[in-house]
Amino acid sequence: MTSFFFIFRITLAWGIANTVLAITVAQTIFSERDAGGSLLLLVLGAMAFAAISAFSHVRRVRLLTGQVNGATLSSRQRRQIEVPFEAGEAFDIIDAAIRDLPGAEQVDSARDSLQVRAKIRYLHPYRGGVLWQMTGHTGPSGNQVIVTVTPNGDAGSVTLICEPERWAWTDWFLVDGGANLENAEAIGRAVARRVAERRRSEQAAAVQTATEKELTVAKLSLLHAQVEPHFLYNTLASAQLLTRSDPARADEMLGNLIAYLRNSLPRTDDALSTLGKELERARAYLDILVIRMGPRLRLQVEVAAHLHDAPFPAMMLQTLVENAIKHGLEAKAGGGTVWIIARVHDGALALTVADDGRGLSSEGGGTGIGLRNVRERLRLAYGSAAGFTIVSNYPSGVAATISVPYSGAAHGTATAEGKRHD
Repeated sequence: MTSFFFIFRITLAWGIANTVLAITVAQTIFSERDAGGSLLLLVLGAMAFAAISAFSHVRRVRLLTGQVNGATLSSRQRRQIEVPFEAGEAFDIIDAAIRDLPGAEQVDSARDSLQVRAKIRYLHPYRGGVLWQMTGHTGPSGNQVIVTVTPNGDAGSVTLICEPERWAWTDWFLVDGGANLENAEAIGRAVARRVAERRRSEQAAAVQTATEKELTVAKLSLLHAQVEPHFLYNTLASAQLLTRSDPARADEMLGNLIAYLRNSLPRTDDALSTLGKELERARAYLDILVIRMGPRLRLQVEVAAHLHDAPFPAMMLQTLVENAIKHGLEAKAGGGTVWIIARVHDGALALTVADDGRGLSSEGGGTGIGLRNVRERLRLAYGSAAGFTIVSNYPSGVAATISVPYSGAAHGTATAEGKRHD
C-alpha cells in the first residue's frame, strides 16, 4: 500500500504541474482546433513517465533494503549513529568512511567543529539508462553528505544526512533512485566495520600484553629455578660444615635460610608485595652470604620505617641484590659493600641497590635476563609511570634504581634504619 500511494503521489504531482503548464502555453503553441487533444497527450505522457520513475524508485529501494516504507522511500536520509569512541576518534572514523565512499568527489572536513560535508557523484545503477534520466533522476552530480559529530561523554554521537543537492519541494516530482539510501547504508556499514576493526585491534593488543606478561613471569620463574637451587645447595653445604666447627653460626645460617624461604616460596613472582617483605627477604639472603663470605661482604641499608608498607613488586629487589653479589662482589678478591637505599621524591618511590664491585666491565656482566625481566615487569605493571636505570657507581661498581608510584601519606624523610656488617 505504501508503494501504491508513493507512485500515486508522484504521478498526481506531475499531472497537476503539467496540466497547469499546458493550459498556460498550449494556446500559443497549438491551433485552437487540436489544443484539447495535444493538452491531454502532454499531461498523460508526463504522468506516464512520472509513474515509471516512481515505480523504478520503489523497486530499487526494495532491492537495496528488502522493505518499503516512508523512511526508505525518501530521497533524504537521516541516520543517528553512536560510535563508542571519543568524539575525535569518531570524527576520524566517519571522515575516512565518507572519503572511501564510491563517487566521493569533494570532501570538506573541519576537525575542530567536528563537521564533514561532501559531494557524491551519482553512479547510475543501470548503464545506458536514458529512460531513467528522462524520468526525473537528479543527474550525475546531484547528491551530498552532511555529518556532525556531537561529543557524548566517552562516545561520539554522529548525525548523518544524505540528500540531493536541490530544494526540498522538488521531492514531490523527483526521485533519486535510492542513491541517498544507498549512501547512508554504505556509510553505516563502513563505520560499523571500522569500529569492529578497532575493537579487534584492542582485543589483540590486550591478548598480546597478557601473553607478554605470562612469558615474562615464565622467564623469571625459570631464572629463579636456575639460581635458587644453586644458592640452596651452597648454603646447606656451608651449614653442614659449620655444624662441626661453629654450631652457633650454623644455626644462624639455617635461621636466615628459613626466613628467606618463608618470604620466597608462598608468594607468586608476579604478585605485588611490600617493600618491607622484599627487604626482609633480601636481608635474609645477604645475612647468609655474610656468614659464607665473612669480612669480604659488608651491607648498608637505608630504608625509612614508614616505607616498609609501601607496595612493591615481588622479587625485584632480590634480583638486583643477587646481581650485585654475583656479578659485582663475589668475583672481586677483596669483596665489597652492598647498599640498599629507599627515597621518596615527587610521588615516586626510588629503591637503589649499589655495590662497589667490578662494575659494568665485560668480566663482571652476566646474561642480563634478570634485568630484562625487571624492565618488562615494570612496563606491564605500571606502564610509563615506573622507571629502571643502571649507572656506574663512583669510584667503582654499579647502582641500579627502580622507581614506582608512591601514594603514601608520609612523604617526608624519616630516620633511616641501617645495618652494617664488618
